[in-house]
Amino acid sequence: MDLILGRFADAEIGNLSDAELGELEHLLEVNDPDLYAAITGDKLLPADVTGALFARITAFPIADRDA
Repeated sequence: MDLILGRFADAEIGNLSDAELGELEHLLEVNDPDLYAAITGDKLLPADVTGALFARITAFPIADRDA
């Protein structure tokens, strides 16, 4: 999860609103296996943690395609 969320945070943290930062903090409280399963589509999380920010994270490219 550090690789996925770290890359997202490195690229987007400066663009997040206070509300989105709160959502990110809430996502960080979810245990890693559950969050990873949700990001990969293998598990659903409660609606209070899967808002617009979660959608941005799941759409964010996690691999450098030029590497």
